Amino acid sequence: MKQKLSKVLLLFLVVTILSFSTENPKKDYTGFTDANAKIQANWELRYDSLLKASDIDYFVKTLSAHPHHLGSAGDRANVQFILQKYKEWGFDARIDTFYALFPTPKTRVLEAVSPITYKAVLKEPALNEDKTSSQTSEQLPTYNCYSADGDVTAELVYVNQGVPDDYKELDKMGISVKGKIVIVRYGGSWRGIKPRLAQEHGAVGCIIYSDPKDDGYYEGDAYPKGPFRNEYGVQRGSIADIPLYPGDPLTPGYGDTKNAKRLERKDAKDLPKIPVLPISWHDAKPLLEAIIGRVVPDKWKGALPFTYHVGPGAVKVHLKLEFNWNIVPVYDVIAVMKGSEAPDQWVIRGNHQDAWVNGANDPISGQAAMLAEAKAMGTLFKEGMRPKRTIIFCSWDGEEEGLLGSTEWAETNERELTEKAVAYINSDSYGRGLLFTGSSHTLQNMINEVAGDVTDPETNISLKERRKAFDIVNAATVKEQSDILSSDILKSDPLGSGSDFSSFLQHLGIASIDVAFGGEDPGGEYHSIYDSYDMYSKFKDPNFTYGVVMAKTAGRMTLRLANADILPFNFNDMYKTVNDYTNDLVKKMDEMRASTDMTNQLLANKYFIYANDPTKTFIPPPQKDKIPFLDFSSLQNALIKFRTSADVYHRMLLSNQGLSASVEEHLNMLIYQSERKLLLSDGLPARNWYKHAIYAPGYYTGYGVKTLPGIREAIEGCRWAEAQQQITETAKVLDAYTAQLESAMELLTPHH
Repeated sequence: MKQKLSKVLLLFLVVTILSFSTENPKKDYTGFTDANAKIQANWELRYDSLLKASDIDYFVKTLSAHPHHLGSAGDRANVQFILQKYKEWGFDARIDTFYALFPTPKTRVLEAVSPITYKAVLKEPALNEDKTSSQTSEQLPTYNCYSADGDVTAELVYVNQGVPDDYKELDKMGISVKGKIVIVRYGGSWRGIKPRLAQEHGAVGCIIYSDPKDDGYYEGDAYPKGPFRNEYGVQRGSIADIPLYPGDPLTPGYGDTKNAKRLERKDAKDLPKIPVLPISWHDAKPLLEAIIGRVVPDKWKGALPFTYHVGPGAVKVHLKLEFNWNIVPVYDVIAVMKGSEAPDQWVIRGNHQDAWVNGANDPISGQAAMLAEAKAMGTLFKEGMRPKRTIIFCSWDGEEEGLLGSTEWAETNERELTEKAVAYINSDSYGRGLLFTGSSHTLQNMINEVAGDVTDPETNISLKERRKAFDIVNAATVKEQSDILSSDILKSDPLGSGSDFSSFLQHLGIASIDVAFGGEDPGGEYHSIYDSYDMYSKFKDPNFTYGVVMAKTAGRMTLRLANADILPFNFNDMYKTVNDYTNDLVKKMDEMRASTDMTNQLLANKYFIYANDPTKTFIPPPQKDKIPFLDFSSLQNALIKFRTSADVYHRMLLSNQGLSASVEEHLNMLIYQSERKLLLSDGLPARNWYKHAIYAPGYYTGYGVKTLPGIREAIEGCRWAEAQQQITETAKVLDAYTAQLESAMELLTPHH
């Protein structure tokens, strides 16, 4: 209690100090001439005035009125509603249709067969307090999309969160999951990692449940009394292996148009080979309680009222799953506002609209905010604003199954997007509280400028300063607090996966931003029938205040990229970021080498003798392989060249006295296409769909990012030759990136 109280007081103090320091914040429009900055500022003020909480309320209520999963009647109805709204607001709108693999369950059986008997409910009950929860005939049942068909009976083993470290712990215990069914709790990684690791370790089935410690009464009151997951709530979700590639499993790397050539399902590398089923803690409780064997480590313990054991035994369970493996239409709604000066330069704004059930929060909250943006921009257009560049709004379908709509659209339109796409701005859903952004770091400065210009409605300081106050309070060390306080930059997170930016950034090299708000609203409704308008309007954003803030933030980003004279990409920020990642890897190598040397020294001196049985002859374990030297010099030299060019480029921009229209258009093309230079020609090792040398989802983290992924994951896997090769390849990419920047600098020299 004392710790929580001190944080609250510290946060109040920091917010108060920052509010005095930002009474007259600097309004900075990087990339705009002084005259055009004033015009842009006026349009943004008018834009803000057009955003209405009542509109967002209406969109959330309308679009979440019925379940609308991929291929459903509700999905088709929502697509038509969105299409007509875009047209009403003056956009040239259309539906782009694709055809993707989408399995739905026809048989789901989970039962304990010995020494206890229990048949799982596998159902979320309707609640009087939640009107749409009773729409049973329209709801998808609880399941994991892309699970294999299967009929298995085996002993149960509890493997905590089912991440790599948990299997290492099992190895220490001498426990194998081979031939067993694992039960694993949500958390610790993206859900698809759990069955993949279970499969790799020989398990024949996987059950994933929501433990109340992570997502239920341990955290607070359960729904409908509070916003946390109740005992029957289940998290649906896809388990296709997104770290290999997103999109339709049967068309990796190319669009799943109607007549596209498709893989046989058995040949799709991202589909699991074992049956997988999500369950509630109500159904998990009797199974976990019946497991015997070793008591679990402390960090594995959940909040159910019994002692957790690892197993295997005594309980044996029967898991049977069968699916309808259908190809269904995927409907992307594409709405275009053509640019007046550079129509072939595209600023793309996207949010998906499909849900597992009603999806008021995920994704309709984000979709509603984006529709409010489009409505306001349509009004601006009617009032005379003409964006310089083309603005494209995209309401994606099929995101929940594995980014289907956005991936298939990006793969189908790869050539044109590579030529024309300036940037992609993504959202998924929004909550209440703090601004969270991930991005290409060339766009970090623009994000800071927008975050400094939008006011947080709860504190009346800027979004930037509120988030900065939060970061200061939650910093791990005094030095970290001091660094944040002294810096004027709110750092943007690197992007992994899990939402529709992935194809644009990591496959096509299009600079991207992901925008979200949250921190004050728990996610106990996630992927359940209780993600409803009743829940959202009571617990998430009751007055739809943050929907307006979301629309202000993402809309300003879109408008600035669409209207800037010279695109506001900051290459100094990219240099600092990549340099930090490189230094981190060099440090990691030093630490690994020191740890291995120390371990080998202890082994050599027999310090690993255990005192519990001194009569036994000591047989030392084998020494660890020495960590070799990796030569980072090519990457470090590439960074030095990049730093010099980035610094000169920004100095030249500051002294620029104006460019002709043709030179300006060419300069902007070089700027936005620079991100393409960060793509590895052969992609990442073993998963070449992912091509970006700086950002990728981790192979064993799923949504979680790995920076400098080719190098980092080779080091983590002790694949030293591969690591050295990836250092060389990343250096080449950075050299090409610098050359592109130098071409842009040529256009800024006086003879132009």
